[in-house]
Amino acid sequence: MAYQTIFKRYELKYLITKDQKDEILSVISPYITPDSYGEATVRNIYFDTDSYRLIRHSTERPLYKEKLRIRSYCKTDKDTKVFVELKKKYDSVVYKRRIVMTESEAKEWIGRGSDPPDTQIGREIDYFISYYAPLSPKVLLTYRRQAFYAVNEPDFRITFDEDIFCRSTDISLGSDIYGDRILDENMVLMEMKTAGGIPLWMTRVLSERGIYKTSFSKYGTAYKNLIFKKE
Repeated sequence: MAYQTIFKRYELKYLITKDQKDEILSVISPYITPDSYGEATVRNIYFDTDSYRLIRHSTERPLYKEKLRIRSYCKTDKDTKVFVELKKKYDSVVYKRRIVMTESEAKEWIGRGSDPPDTQIGREIDYFISYYAPLSPKVLLTYRRQAFYAVNEPDFRITFDEDIFCRSTDISLGSDIYGDRILDENMVLMEMKTAGGIPLWMTRVLSERGIYKTSFSKYGTAYKNLIFKKE
């Protein structure tokens, strides 16, 4: 299976209720279709320095920020392929580079126990790892996601994340789902990812319902809820 490895796009976020989500999906259903992952439980391990340098900087809302994570779309075992993702944001534009390997290979690499993949993306990510070393797993974030793309505009993607849990122990993509909620049980994080603008039909849906974009970071919220309060 071929994976997209380079992304450049805008990511717009909206906090909505589950009822609003159901209504939106009902209205836009003629325009969208499920993407390759459809419905999945997304698991993410976020890496940081011992002083949480990366997320501390990110929560200050700078012009430029970056983060490193390992992501899977299912519960993993030792042979499951996962994504190592370097995500950067500059002046509202999100740039993402990712590479595929097993979780054990990824953790060994990020922990400086093995050499990077000999690819351009591997070298880019390895430079980041070297610059911020030592990095270690700090937070596991999980959520149920429904993902779609526009039928006639495949560069436009929309996702709905709910039941978002975080924890700072038992950080493994192969472990069960549990932890602290970072959103109310009735709330959903809707994200629109686009290389250009939002389609008119989607703009109309948002305008008619008075739904406006917000600033929300899953890892940033997890840091504030789990770690910042303890310091």
